[in-house]
Amino acid sequence: MNAVRTLLRWAGEEPRREGLRDTPQRVVDAYRDWFSGYEIDPAAYLRRTFEEVGGYDELIVLRDISFESHCEHHMAPIIGRVHIGYLPADKVVGISKLARVVDGYARRFQVQEKLTAQIADCITEVLKPRGVGVVVDAVHQCMTTRGVHKRGVSMVTSRMTGVFRSDARTRAEFLRFIGIAGAQQV
Repeated sequence: MNAVRTLLRWAGEEPRREGLRDTPQRVVDAYRDWFSGYEIDPAAYLRRTFEEVGGYDELIVLRDISFESHCEHHMAPIIGRVHIGYLPADKVVGISKLARVVDGYARRFQVQEKLTAQIADCITEVLKPRGVGVVVDAVHQCMTTRGVHKRGVSMVTSRMTGVFRSDARTRAEFLRFIGIAGAQQV
């Protein structure tokens, strides 16, 4: 909490004034929530699987998983959506677990490229599907609220493994499911 008081003084404020008296504790509580991903193992969410799926072996896609993270370069928010697709080999996972994997990695200091890879690699390693596709679309507050001040832009990253990388039709189907323009042209 002393670090927060130091920052308030550095900004030109008086940490003891009425509106700021409880701010250090509020900041500590917020950081505990924002960075709770360090306290969990995202892979643990994927270890409970289901094999009774009636022979289902087609694409599974969970779209528009919202997330908030923080840029490790400026500690500014990154806000966006993650789309996950996978082709099961012999088991599936509850869809809420995919969203929990996203949060587990997002609630750490991040760069988007690493976040994308961590999500895809975790699903690949634990579920061992025939392939995984992850697309992340996010707005970086370090770019919109400081520096170049460019609003209305987002960054898109992707990671494709297995058949999502080797089979253009599978990749195109996934991209169509999540609404990426031009996916039909493959």
